[in-house]
Amino acid sequence: MKRRVVNAVVVARRDEHPAQLVKRFMKKVKNEKIVEEYREKTDFFEKPSKIAKRKKARRKMIAQRRFAEQSSPKKEKQNGRV
Repeated sequence: MKRRVVNAVVVARRDEHPAQLVKRFMKKVKNEKIVEEYREKTDFFEKPSKIAKRKKARRKMIAQRRFAEQSSPKKEKQNGRV
């Protein structure tokens, strides 16, 4: 597993309620998967159902990317013809 430095920094906006600031911070932490990465390093046992669910989600994401790449039209020049 590669090691990376992760700093989730959220700066308060003008006239922003503290609850909204915490909500933005939690969303940023979740998107960067900081907590998941920590749990993977510290947890020693993962239930088989969790492993299967994680693998299934990964396969689904990869399939969606491949489908998006295949279905997106690529523009090619046809020797100066329009």
